[in-house]
Amino acid sequence: MNTKLEEVKILEIPKIEDKKGRGNLSVIEKDCIPFSVKRVYYLYDVPSNAYRGGHAHKNLYQFLIALSGSFDVVLDDGNQKTKITLNKPNKGLLIPNGIWRELENFSSGSVCLVLASEEYDESDYIRNYKEFVLVKRG
Repeated sequence: MNTKLEEVKILEIPKIEDKKGRGNLSVIEKDCIPFSVKRVYYLYDVPSNAYRGGHAHKNLYQFLIALSGSFDVVLDDGNQKTKITLNKPNKGLLIPNGIWRELENFSSGSVCLVLASEEYDESDYIRNYKEFVLVKRG
């Protein structure tokens, strides 16, 4: 798990604009993201003062999209931290394994869609930050 923050990426999701002014459509298919989706879930009704996440994965990759509203994703590779705000439904955040993530600062009505590379497996999670740092430093 030598993953670095540089491997976290914002990816464009193709957007099809309706020329009749009826709104936009975005599609995730083919090679839009670099993994096959095995699990989909979404977060909603999260209070603005709450946070989600607070873990890293040993194997799983995630792709996060702010379908509505906005939220911040705090990312940590054991050496560096960064914060990325997601607020556009045609851009998603690719988080590889080995990156600690926390989601915070949810706006009212925000919805976070998560596409995951694996089905749920509790043994894939590292939920203790001190353990995460020890694993990352080898």
